[in-house]
Parts: sequence; C-alpha cells; structure tokens
Amino acid sequence: MAAPSTGKAYPRCGCRSAETGRQLGARCPQRGVRGHGRWYFVAYVPGADGRQKRLRRGGFASRAAAERGLSALLELPGPEAVAASWSVQRWLEYWLSHLEDRVRPSTLRAYRSVTYRYLVPRLGRYRLTDLDGRRGVRTVQRAVDAISRQEVASGELIAPGSVHRIVAVLRSGLSEARRQGMVSTNAAWRLRLPQGGRSHAVAWTREREALWRATGVRPRVAVWDVEYVAAFLEAVRDDPLFPLWWLVALRGLRRGEVVGVRGGDLNDRLRELHVSRQLLVVDGVLHVGPPKSAAGVRVLALDEFTNQLLRRHRRSQRRRFAGTNLNADDYLFTHPDGRLVRPDWLSHRFRTLVRRLDVPPVRLHDLRHGAASLAGAAGVELKVIQHDLGHSSAVTTADTYWTVFRELAHSAVAATATLLRSHARIRLSLVGASQA
Repeated sequence: MAAPSTGKAYPRCGCRSAETGRQLGARCPQRGVRGHGRWYFVAYVPGADGRQKRLRRGGFASRAAAERGLSALLELPGPEAVAASWSVQRWLEYWLSHLEDRVRPSTLRAYRSVTYRYLVPRLGRYRLTDLDGRRGVRTVQRAVDAISRQEVASGELIAPGSVHRIVAVLRSGLSEARRQGMVSTNAAWRLRLPQGGRSHAVAWTREREALWRATGVRPRVAVWDVEYVAAFLEAVRDDPLFPLWWLVALRGLRRGEVVGVRGGDLNDRLRELHVSRQLLVVDGVLHVGPPKSAAGVRVLALDEFTNQLLRRHRRSQRRRFAGTNLNADDYLFTHPDGRLVRPDWLSHRFRTLVRRLDVPPVRLHDLRHGAASLAGAAGVELKVIQHDLGHSSAVTTADTYWTVFRELAHSAVAATATLLRSHARIRLSLVGASQA
C-alpha cells in the first residue's frame, strides 16, 4: 500500500452572505486577517482498495499548525494513513464487501445485520485510528456497554449471548484492519462483556409439561425424551417425509444438512451416510453451501433399520420419477412433484405436525438436540456424539447439552442404585442398625 502523496493547507471561515445565507468561503473580505476563521488541509491518500482518497482535516488555529498536521499525515505509511482517513463505518463496509467469497451467505447476512443495527450507530463515526491503543479499548467498551443496555422488541434487555456475537463481528473486522497494518491492536479483545451464556437444552418432564399446560410457560430450549420422540415418529409414520424425520431424530442432522443429502451420499452397502453440504435460504433465495463448519463434513454410521428405510425410500423415489431427469445424485428428500424441500418450509411443516399431536412444543432444531440426549442416554461416548453432531469440539457438545446430560446422569445413577439394592436387599432403616 503506497504512502500519502500530496496535499495543501488553506484558510476557511464560517461567515455567510446576508442575502443568500451561504458561506462566503474564499470571498470573505476578512479572509487572511490574523485570527479570523480556521485553517484546514487537504491530502490525497491511498485507500484500502488502492485508489486515491481525498482527506480533509480542519480546526487549526494557524497555517503553521495546519501544515504540521499535513506533514505528519504525509509521513505516515500507507495503511496508517488509510486508518487516519477512513471511518469505522467505511472500513466495516469495505471489509464486508470482501467476505462474499469467504463465508456462507447466511453468515454474511448476519454480519451485515449486526454491523448496521449495532456497530455503525455506536462506532461508525469514529476514525479507525480512534480505535487503536488503550483509548480505542475505552471507546469500544463504552459502545458495548451502551449496546448491553438496549432493549429488544419484547421489551427485555438484549441477551448476553447476542452481545457476545456483536463483539465477535467487530473483533473479526478489526482483526483484518490489524493484519493490514491500519491499527496496532484489536480494541475488541479483552472487553468486559455481560455475563450469561446461551440457553441450554433441558429435557421435557411431566412436571414441566404440567406447568406449560397450566400457565403456558415453557423452557426456552427443551428436548423430548424417548417417549415423546417415539410418539411423534409413530404419528408421522405415513408421512411422505417419515424417513427424514426418523433420520433427524436418530442422527441429529441440521435441517439444512438433511434436505441437502443426495442419493449418492447414501452408501447402503457400508451403511454410511456422507454429509458434505447443506441448503440455505438467504433473503428468500435457496443456496447450496458447505456445512456450518469443517467438522460438519462427516460420515454417519447407520443401523440396519435406518439403512433399509433410506434404501427403500430411494427406490420408491426412483420409481415415482421414472422417465424424468432424476438420478442417483439428485436430492434424497423432495416434494412429491420433485421440488426441493426448503429448510424454512421443513421447520413450518414440523411445527404443524407437533401442534396436531398436542405434545410439548419443540423446534425442529430441538429434534437434533433430542438426538444428542438419546445418544447420551444410550451410553454413547461424548466424543462420538460430538462427531455425529458435527461439532468442532467436544467442549461445545458438553456445554450445549450439560443440563440434559446432568438429568440423564441422575436418572442413570438412580436406576443403577435401584438395581444394586434389588440384589443386595438393603433398606436405609437397616443401615448402621447394629451400631445403634
């Protein structure tokens, strides 16, 4: 990135014409009078895109002060000159425009939403140089504190998890500015953020169901136990998409992943299903992209029943579309007329089925959560559950499902103790009786 090139200093005042009300500028009769008006300088500096940008600074008391400011700017390396001339809003917009080929469309949309809803109103007017060093940390901290006090549509304070995601977007944008030499530090690191993590999944119990039916109060994220899952699957066994519901309930695929499965992804000989893509809806348009993370690309083992179910579904699909362009590489789950199943439609369809059953409400994504809890109840190791869900770390799996696993642990130890007591025939009233 080239260094700043040229510039000049000039006087300017705020005097206006009595007739037009416009500033007189160079026509002011007092122009040049000592102490009248202020001095400015204009310089042409290279932008982050390589083009020359016009930069103006003002408010200097004398020509000498303006020229010293111009000289200091012209001596800066290119990246630092850009930081001195670009606002935070301008930088974030430039950064977002270069993310289109590096992140998923839905991720880019979320970044833009956060940028214009929270970051630009609070930080957009500052220069990039204002966010450098300790002063920059204080500036960003004040902005984050103000965001943390905002209310959402429901009238409640913004969730701590949302604040963490907002800061993550800013941190990523400033990291790129630091890589390009525009700032020396990332002011979005080491901030004081509101306490509180994301909502943890809890299991629906008879007590929680009774409370929900009596008051309408429900957990924010809740999963069905095996009885509820079984009741749902039995109720939808004649649904054309029953193999899809079964697959999500058992193996925990994300909704975009399951509708993105192609016929060629099923290896019925090895009883394996390859997950390598997902369908996404961004601004109403359907896109095909990679899974949520690199860990989302995975191979899922299938039991014999699930393998036969999917193989039969595939054969039925081929017969139904015989004579069309459908082949082994087409999507495994479609509408009866061959149209793709959109992820948003799938969620709507699931909600409709759940309402008809009159069971405790869950989201389609909670069916994925339920698959994790069922695997835990079946004694599957945490590392295996992590792989099957496509999490990048077992820490993520444990952190997300710790409440469910804790409840399962209590149930498991109770069952184990009951089994032991049934063989040992020990009652609490008899323990220590001989020493009494």
